[in-house]
Amino acid sequence: MLADTKRAPAGAAVLREDVTIAIRDALFTELAAVGYGRLAIEAVARRAGVGKTAVYRRWGSKLEMVVEMVAATAGQSLTPPDTGSLRGDLELVLMLAAKALRHPLASQIIPDLLAEAARSPEIAATLDTLLRENQRGIAGLIIERAVARGEIPADRAPEPDLAMDLIVGPVYWHVAVARTAIPKAKIRRLAAAAEAALTYP
Repeated sequence: MLADTKRAPAGAAVLREDVTIAIRDALFTELAAVGYGRLAIEAVARRAGVGKTAVYRRWGSKLEMVVEMVAATAGQSLTPPDTGSLRGDLELVLMLAAKALRHPLASQIIPDLLAEAARSPEIAATLDTLLRENQRGIAGLIIERAVARGEIPADRAPEPDLAMDLIVGPVYWHVAVARTAIPKAKIRRLAAAAEAALTYP
């Protein structure tokens, strides 16, 4: 009877989801602490409480690990609730973007990865593709809703890429570049400015 018992494939036990999650969390924490250039798989494994073999079972190099983890995280599209108006949708997206960029890990990791992208075509391509796809989806949804409400004429609806540049660009500048806080009153003014730009005849 024991001879007929099926054995799990070799390596199956180390590919558990909880281990992958632990490695992901450790990776982002380590990235925020030391940056991509000084990132070491051994340090990520130690922080995750696993052997480095568990990391190498999943990724062959730190570049592969970072690219895949960033891709998985950045690729999680956000679907903002319909507030009932273009101005309301814009304020909500601006608020969510500012909150995300102010996150302690994001505020350290994003600028570092963008700098690293200048030296790594693979990281640059991954960030560009995933971030643009995610942003394009959010902007497209906001514009579609505005057109359906009659707030923007269908024949003058801006393209999603342009819309997202107008919406999120100022937030990124304030939070990630200038590293200044954006109070709610400023978010409301930015939303009003974005609305005026998006509905300009």
